[in-house]
Amino acid sequence: VARTYLTPNDFRRLSIARGDTGQLVRLGEIARVEMDAENDKTDFRGNGINMIGIGIIKQSKANTLDVVENVQNAIGLIEETLPETMFIVPSYDSSIFIKGSIDEVYNTLGIAIGLVIVVIYLFLGNVRATLIPTLTVPVAIIASYIALFAMGFSINLLTLLALVLAIGLVVDDSIVVLENIYRRVEEGEPPLLAAYRGAREVGFAVVATTLVLISVFVPLAFLDGNIGQLFTEFALAIAAAVFFSSIAALTLSPMLSSKILKKRERSSALGRNIDRVFKWVEAGYVRVLKRTLAFPSMAVLLIVAASALSFGLVKLIPQEFVPPEDRGTFFVMVRGAEGSSFESNSAHMSEIEQILLPYIDEGKIDRLIIRAPGWGDSAGMAIVGAVPFDQRDWSTFDLMDEVSKKLNDVTGVRAFGFMRSGISGGNGRPVQFVLQGNTYEQLAAYRDVVIEEASKNPNLLDLDSDFKQTLPQLLIRIDQERASDLGVSVGDIGRTLETMLGQRRATTYLDRGEEYDVILEGERSDYRSPGAIDNIYVRSQATQELIPLSNLVTIEEQATSARLNRYNRMRSITIEANLAEGYPIGEALAYLENIVAEKLPDDVSIDYKGESQLYKESGSSVIFVFILALLIAYLVLAAQFESFIHPLVIMLMVPLAFLGAVIGLYVFDQSLNIYSQIGIVMLIGLAA
Repeated sequence: VARTYLTPNDFRRLSIARGDTGQLVRLGEIARVEMDAENDKTDFRGNGINMIGIGIIKQSKANTLDVVENVQNAIGLIEETLPETMFIVPSYDSSIFIKGSIDEVYNTLGIAIGLVIVVIYLFLGNVRATLIPTLTVPVAIIASYIALFAMGFSINLLTLLALVLAIGLVVDDSIVVLENIYRRVEEGEPPLLAAYRGAREVGFAVVATTLVLISVFVPLAFLDGNIGQLFTEFALAIAAAVFFSSIAALTLSPMLSSKILKKRERSSALGRNIDRVFKWVEAGYVRVLKRTLAFPSMAVLLIVAASALSFGLVKLIPQEFVPPEDRGTFFVMVRGAEGSSFESNSAHMSEIEQILLPYIDEGKIDRLIIRAPGWGDSAGMAIVGAVPFDQRDWSTFDLMDEVSKKLNDVTGVRAFGFMRSGISGGNGRPVQFVLQGNTYEQLAAYRDVVIEEASKNPNLLDLDSDFKQTLPQLLIRIDQERASDLGVSVGDIGRTLETMLGQRRATTYLDRGEEYDVILEGERSDYRSPGAIDNIYVRSQATQELIPLSNLVTIEEQATSARLNRYNRMRSITIEANLAEGYPIGEALAYLENIVAEKLPDDVSIDYKGESQLYKESGSSVIFVFILALLIAYLVLAAQFESFIHPLVIMLMVPLAFLGAVIGLYVFDQSLNIYSQIGIVMLIGLAA
């Protein structure tokens, strides 16, 4: 069916009634008909220039770098069709940080390989011998890439991190095999015979080490939740590298040794000096070993003391989910009063924009995006992109702190900067502490207590909650008996209010093959206060007369919350906060938990969201993995040694390794985070 009304002029000519004298009354005579945006209450500016923003979000399993490359190619094609005065610029590109991070990991990978080669040479003092384990590194790494491809994994930060850590592991087996073969060659055995006997002699140890290492990493792949998703690729990548390194150690290393190694006629000066150092270290080790064997009970006490000291030091180390990282871009969240108008929101965002624009002239930022509304009707958002890393000697955190201090002077809104975590994402607030109870009124009282106590902690910044009974609202009560007597239905009253005070979709029209809504609304300038309802009339279906709406309804002003949230099917209020620099999330959550335990009754329960939830999950998950890895490593060793006693001797080395890790974190003022926790789990395989 062909549509008659396609343009504003068509709708202006639409006949809607007849006047008292019988003349036709057309829509254009009583209304303003125009084509406009469905919602014009939005601001989007880039570097002070009005723009239209288009957000592109990748699918969950898509590769960010591939998506960005395809988008950039598409932009190049689109720009060819645009007028000279129109251009496309990126406002936020997450691939910049990812590319930089991957480049840094590649550099680290190269440095790690170089250091491994140097260390091998220092220990062996022979270029030919150094070449053999060096060649096993690319073999194991390339084979790991093949395994990653077969499992459908991508090259990302976690898989590259796994390969960096694997550099030291993949040469271990080759060094063990090589050293034994090298010793036999130096003792006079032919290289081919030395390679056969040497590899066969230590083959069991290589297999045992490989199985223990794999048994430590594989459990990471079976973790549930976000932590499991994060470290599945990491665990399987490093397990694949270790597996292929053992194959290379038992096949490639003996073959190369039989072809390359020769008995040295005379060692170099460097080799002789290194041998003297090692002999001195060996002599000291023998003395300590003899004393330890003379007093075995002291060794056991030492291990017990190391365990106790380790757990004591852990409490002194700050704990967090992930360490902060300079991503080169930070966000500014701006929150106005609940129910504030778009005009008020836009004015505040313009004020904030004027504060930030000078940073472009100073050469500190190159991208500034202003958007209103953002994260809610009464909120706004700014994206601040710092200049590239090679053009500055300061961190984005320093700039963010400076900006946040200036934004404190903006009245009427709360504005603060935050940097998104690469793993947790979310709105940037690391602390998201959930109170759960029976009623929102009860939870609101509990929230006030927690926020009042938490505000005494100077390290908890920008305290806020997602439940505020400050949203202005008009409660309209209909006198249904009177409305019925006058022939006015409740539906007519509702539609009238919807049209005059809001928007009502009446029909649609076609424009160049696309269907758009036809929206009815009253003049916004006429309905800015509750008293405007006196000027609204509704028609009686009985008498066809217009009846003042104020005769049928009463208005009551009240404040309410914009949303009533549930979390895990329970009524909830979430308390959010940013953290002062250097204040770990573990201490922040412990502080809030103590407030709840001391100040609130037992009928309130707590939970976590966002990064706080990930932090809690990671702690319990890593403890589970640590215990599971210990058990699996013990069982693997027990199966290989055919004894339940001998593996205990090996496993007793784990507490000493754990103590070394904890001391390292404490001395170098590092936090206990998801990366250091995974490193501690790795120690089980290394120590065993």
